[in-house]
Amino acid sequence: MPDTAAPAGVDLVATQRCTVRVLAAGQVLTGVAFGATLSLGALLAADLSGQESLSGFATASVTLGAALTAIPLARLAARRGRRLALTTGNIAALTGIAVVIAAAASRAFPLLLVGIALIGAGNAATLQSRFAATDLAPTARRGRDLATVVWATTVGGVVGPLLLAPGELLGASIGMPRLTGAYLFSFAAQACAFALYVLVLRPDPLLLAQRLDRESTASAPAVPQADRPALARFAMLAVAASHVTMASVMAMTPVHLSHIVAPDAVTLAVGVTIALHVFGMYGLSPVFGILADRRGRIPVIVLGQVLLAASLATASAFGGSQAGVLVALVLLGLGWSAATVAGSALLTEATPVALRPRRQGRSDTLMTACAAAGSVLAGVILGLVGYGGLALWALVPVAVVCIAAVVALRTRA
Repeated sequence: MPDTAAPAGVDLVATQRCTVRVLAAGQVLTGVAFGATLSLGALLAADLSGQESLSGFATASVTLGAALTAIPLARLAARRGRRLALTTGNIAALTGIAVVIAAAASRAFPLLLVGIALIGAGNAATLQSRFAATDLAPTARRGRDLATVVWATTVGGVVGPLLLAPGELLGASIGMPRLTGAYLFSFAAQACAFALYVLVLRPDPLLLAQRLDRESTASAPAVPQADRPALARFAMLAVAASHVTMASVMAMTPVHLSHIVAPDAVTLAVGVTIALHVFGMYGLSPVFGILADRRGRIPVIVLGQVLLAASLATASAFGGSQAGVLVALVLLGLGWSAATVAGSALLTEATPVALRPRRQGRSDTLMTACAAAGSVLAGVILGLVGYGGLALWALVPVAVVCIAAVVALRTRA
């Protein structure tokens, strides 16, 4: 949004501060819900299908669900506001959790994928929360406000995987299917997020930003906001490629850990590893947001690629040990965080307010669709060349982003 005066009766600074707080609280809750899916999806898929090579279909389903709904949710936000788009995602996720539990009870692998896809639709709305944080943000704070909302996912994303063991005990005590107990916590968290958005996210940040843009255009029609489509395309590429790198390796990590960890310690190992990976994804996002505001978006995107490359090298060289996998997954999360925060901020500032929901939806669709394809392919690659070979293949999108960054810097200059 252009830096412009607020209409009478609206304290824009206070409104933005409240919006960021509400979105951050929602991220904590939805992070709890999604953390269980990240940890359990591959294990449930392997269990119900009877084939480890199909375990990647879980991550593929969650990302495909997000990909198919990102643009419709963005269009809904553009017409009716962020609040309705976010609550629609909550409803989809609640439905998906119920379907996953039913699938596990009936041992129905296709139904499991449907349920996980619905949870992915909820994650599409969660991803759009980071853009909602920029609707009213001034240019100088755009990266920090976006990163604050991303960072809030740390709490839920770390707690979610750590609830696997307690969830299993709770689920077993009431007769739930194996590996589904943690979804009780997920359902409760999604329901709380739904109530939060309905009751507290007022005024709607996108609708207010659109109003301010219309008033600014009416008062100064000769100074429209610049549209920089080349930079917007690079931002979409950087976010999508970084996400497919992260998702491909992360999706196969629970299966790989099941091969190198004692059977009775697999659930704990997966929970701790994914929790620390999620901390890497979100824990330092405010730092990357500040760096993006001060040093520029493209340099921070490149920093993300360096961290991703370090992660993949570690996974390839030391993937035979649990400690090596843990270090690789933390670095993987940090690289994703730097590229996603800086890339999302670059996409927002390169696009006029009127076009933002559409481009943001396209970006999330591209990101999640690529990750869905990458997750399926990752299962095949894992079976052919192992975890270390998968890490080496994942270097390809990292190299593509680095080359594109050089071109983008020249174009910007």
